[in-house]
Amino acid sequence: MRTDDEIRAVFRDAGATGWVHATPISGPRREVAVGADESVVMASVYKLPLLVALCRRFAGGTLDPRAPVRVHPPSSSPGPTGVAAFLDPVTLSWRDLAASMITVSDNAAADVILGEVGLDAVRATIAECGLIGTTVVGGQADTEAALVRETGATSAAEAFALLADNDAALTVSAYDPAFASATTARDMTRLLSLIWSDAAGTAEQCAFMRRLLGLQIWPHRVRSGFPYAGVGIAGKTGTIGAIRNEVAVVTFPGETPVAVAVFTFAARADAALPAVDAAIGRAAWLAVTALRSGDLRR
Repeated sequence: MRTDDEIRAVFRDAGATGWVHATPISGPRREVAVGADESVVMASVYKLPLLVALCRRFAGGTLDPRAPVRVHPPSSSPGPTGVAAFLDPVTLSWRDLAASMITVSDNAAADVILGEVGLDAVRATIAECGLIGTTVVGGQADTEAALVRETGATSAAEAFALLADNDAALTVSAYDPAFASATTARDMTRLLSLIWSDAAGTAEQCAFMRRLLGLQIWPHRVRSGFPYAGVGIAGKTGTIGAIRNEVAVVTFPGETPVAVAVFTFAARADAALPAVDAAIGRAAWLAVTALRSGDLRR
């Protein structure tokens, strides 16, 4: 069976539709592609181009990465991780806010960073990086406001509960790449490749970004496909309702790292969909293995 057909079968068995792109970050152009140029919803993957825009501010000297910033969690987007889960005000540096935004996908940290950097700077970064299929329309706070409005909920928590109710069969803008922050799998492997080749910013800032991506704590998606000692996984997840994504760089010792982007849309919107998470890992493994072996079978 061809690699792309194997990947489609993995998603089908998990009850999801999937889009994949994988390519080595350097060397001759080779790829595995399954719907790689189709527009898909980013969810929290938007925090990756936001990180690049922030690091360009650091490099340009217009924002001190060590400068303290005060965050008031109750007035920020809610979330189960990082500052978003805190009850009391906290002060930390811009670079530590970035660490929380990436390593645990902290929504409150991302809101504060987007408020400082601005959408125009994020969009300029996207254009300068040549991400022709990517657009960021807002942050988590904007997504939650739209969900509350479209579901008729009284709070973000209630809106997300309704979104997870499979009997409700909701149609919301957060699921539509025409209205939500969107990208393509190919664009995200390009952005990862730019970060890994020191072309997304200064060498110092790209090293900082690689470090944060390597500290991401989630083991249930791409990492689940590579449970091997010595294999490095550095990435960023994205989740909202039926959408589960991850973009990552997979590094085997002594080999050229491979950038892989996996985006999915499941038939269900349960808070936990372990079969879809595992499918992301399996699809990434199939794509990376095909590239490592030189057998693309496409």
